[in-house]
Amino acid sequence: MNTYFVTGISTDVGKTIASAILVEALEADYFKPIQAGDLDNSDTHKVQRLVSNSKSVFHANSYALETPMSPHGAAEIDGLTIDIKKIKRPNTTNNIVIEGAGGLMVPLNDSETILDLIHPKDRVIVVSRHYLGSINHTLLTINTLKEKGFDVALIYSGDEYKSTESIIKKMTGVKVIGRINDELYFDRNVVKEYAERFKKQLS
Repeated sequence: MNTYFVTGISTDVGKTIASAILVEALEADYFKPIQAGDLDNSDTHKVQRLVSNSKSVFHANSYALETPMSPHGAAEIDGLTIDIKKIKRPNTTNNIVIEGAGGLMVPLNDSETILDLIHPKDRVIVVSRHYLGSINHTLLTINTLKEKGFDVALIYSGDEYKSTESIIKKMTGVKVIGRINDELYFDRNVVKEYAERFKKQLS
C-alpha cells in the first residue's frame, strides 16, 4: 500500500482534479483531512463524482469547517482548534491519495502547517500552475520537501511554458508525471483518459 500526498504551490492550482486522476489511475482510496467551506459540494464530493472505478473508497474529513479560508482561521470561526493528533488516516490496505489544503505552509493552528500532515514514507505530488511568481513558489515547495527527505514528483496544470518548466527541471531534477490541460470540462471520461496517460509514470 502506497500513500500519495497531493499538495500545491498555491491555492486554486488544480489539486482536486489531479487527485481525482490519481485516484482513478491507482484505483486508490481518497482522503481530504481538512475541508474548509463548500461542505455541500466538498472536494470529496467532487472527486467521487469524477471517479468511475468501483474499488476506491472516499473517507470522511477529520475536520469539516464552515468557512472557505485558511484552516486555522476557519477553525477559529467554528470555535475550535485543529489538533493534528485527531487527524487519523483511514485504516485501509488500498493505495490512498491524500489531498492537502492550499500549499505546504498553510497554517492549521498556531504552530503547525499542512507540511506537518505529511508522513516520511509518503510519495508527495506537487501540482504546479504557471502564473507570475510560480517559479519561485514551485522551487520553494519542491526544495522544502526534498530537504525533508520526501520522494517528490510534479504535475503541471494548465498551459505549457517551456522556459519555466525547463528551469524548474534543471534546478530540481524531479520527475514530471504529466500535464492536465485546461479542458472545457472534466467528467468521468476525461478523468479516465488522463488516468490512463499517467499510469506508466506512477508505476
